[in-house]
Amino acid sequence: MEAKSAELISAPGNASRTALFLRACRREPVPRVPVWMMRQAGRYLPEYRALREKHAFLEVAKTPELAAEVSLQPYRRLGVDAVIVFSDILIPAEAMGAPIELGDAGPVITSPVRAAAQVETLASFDPERETRFVGDAIRLLCRSLGPDVPVLGFAAAPWTLACYLVQGGSREGFPAAKAMFLNEPRMFRKLLEKIARATAVYLKAQIAAGAAAVQLFDTWAGELDASTYRDFELPATQLLIDELAAGDTPVILFSKVTHHLLPSLVRTGANVLSVDWRMDLAQLRKEFGDRIAIQGNIDPTILLASPEAIVRSARDAVRQTRGRGHILNLGHGILPETPVENALAFIRAGQSAPLEDSSEPHAETAAAPVN
Repeated sequence: MEAKSAELISAPGNASRTALFLRACRREPVPRVPVWMMRQAGRYLPEYRALREKHAFLEVAKTPELAAEVSLQPYRRLGVDAVIVFSDILIPAEAMGAPIELGDAGPVITSPVRAAAQVETLASFDPERETRFVGDAIRLLCRSLGPDVPVLGFAAAPWTLACYLVQGGSREGFPAAKAMFLNEPRMFRKLLEKIARATAVYLKAQIAAGAAAVQLFDTWAGELDASTYRDFELPATQLLIDELAAGDTPVILFSKVTHHLLPSLVRTGANVLSVDWRMDLAQLRKEFGDRIAIQGNIDPTILLASPEAIVRSARDAVRQTRGRGHILNLGHGILPETPVENALAFIRAGQSAPLEDSSEPHAETAAAPVN
């Protein structure tokens, strides 16, 4: 099955979405904010549901043509400013030797990692062999979209992947993972180091395949207190980003419920912090200035409200940052019950949001061309 050629949906400043996205990541002046949504390829789209009726989740993720087709669906339908490859954060876990089962109900590690011997047997892997399907999907997307639309790669951050490896699936609080770092801190650090090094190689392959930026999902970082994050996850994430050596390719770090971790998050080496709706964007900008770009932070449930509420929320988020170093996104994944027209309203509201409250253009954000 060939990925269908993507048709450009008109949007302000769409001469080069790639240049727009990269300028935002680098905190450079932009004519408007770029906009995309986490989990934008998913169950809220009828075309995705139709494809999933014929193909299992892992079949889609591991078949480059299917993964590329699903990745393109929100671009065709909504005109988003970035296309993230369809995959799953547990793909590297399987490549390291931990069998997985995936579906819309959630991931399962069939043999949880609970002992030192299991940590030792987790292997590094060659992403051009064991997970080549991810790189091939990115290559298909780049060929279909051309240079003017950014393709995003992604992976889990070390702590979040460790949560699933140790717990065996999703469970509130991830008590098995916490018990491991409390009782066996040396073993847990070894696990995080293995994940960090393997993930760096995995993301290198995605960048080599054409990814314009990569996102690390540390979805469960908020489960850690500040000192535990500093002791365990911060050095592991720094190692990953150092080993990745992404150069000009931006690294985005997503987390949620992590206001208490902000001083450490800005030290990870990420270029962009993706934050949830509990964060005050204006306060973030005031506190960290131009040290780091920001992505987020609309509550996904707002997309279940009226179009007027969606527009207000999008414009308010942009107003708080004045569009400088800001990628508009949700604070977590789009909800499956979201009406497609509401998702479209959010994308269009962000793409047309003024960067200033006043009629006076800000000296650093006025009419910078995108080329």
